[in-house]
Amino acid sequence: MNIVVLVKQVPDSGNPRTLDSSDNTVDRENADLVLNEMDEYAVEEALKISEAGGGDVTVLSVGPASATDTIRKALQMGAHKGVQVTDDAIAGSDAIGTAKVIAAALKKTGFDLLLCGAESTDGRVSVIPALLSELTGATQLTGARQIGFEGPQVTIERQVDGGFEVVRGGFPAIISVWDTINEPRYPSFKGIMAAKKKPIEELTLADIGLDASEVGLDNAWTEVLEFAPRPPREAGEKITDEGDGGDKLVEFLAKQKLV
Repeated sequence: MNIVVLVKQVPDSGNPRTLDSSDNTVDRENADLVLNEMDEYAVEEALKISEAGGGDVTVLSVGPASATDTIRKALQMGAHKGVQVTDDAIAGSDAIGTAKVIAAALKKTGFDLLLCGAESTDGRVSVIPALLSELTGATQLTGARQIGFEGPQVTIERQVDGGFEVVRGGFPAIISVWDTINEPRYPSFKGIMAAKKKPIEELTLADIGLDASEVGLDNAWTEVLEFAPRPPREAGEKITDEGDGGDKLVEFLAKQKLV
């Protein structure tokens, strides 16, 4: 089975993040960049499927040169090879532009199963699987907390409020996963050393046959017009109970339109 996993390099959600005032896009130059947390679960699930039934795991990423570090971590976990699409013209692409790049790259790699995290911590739009399904014609199975195989079909338990749904589809299939699906492994010393010898193929827009006019900030369907830093927290209001504390509390909550 040819398994491809999408990974993204994102600013660390544990540290302050902001936008670049020059173009209102995410400021990546001054951020600590890491592998998108949800994608780690996708990598782990791909490795488990490969170990159980065979097949290679290819990690695919779209981004600047620094995204190689993200691919390298997935290789350290056990993925077999990496593909990185990097081109100055891609900078500032929205979800639609990014999906076009990924879909074009997938024509070169091919895939039976494509796994990705259900969302990225920098965008949180959660639409890439649907866009790729439309662009590639592959089955879309989203929000998986468990994946299984029954003959020519793949089955997932889709996580929903209050429980799960069982959904089946044929190959090729695109599956997004939540963090309830597994527990990602830590790269071992052996895995770290082995990753140094694993290949990472670098591709440009020209290599995947995509024109620059279809991607980038100037061709995005969405635009951030303005942004402002979060206002500082204000001091709370202290209520002294002089026998009427309950009335004062209700009055405060009513003023805040909470009751």
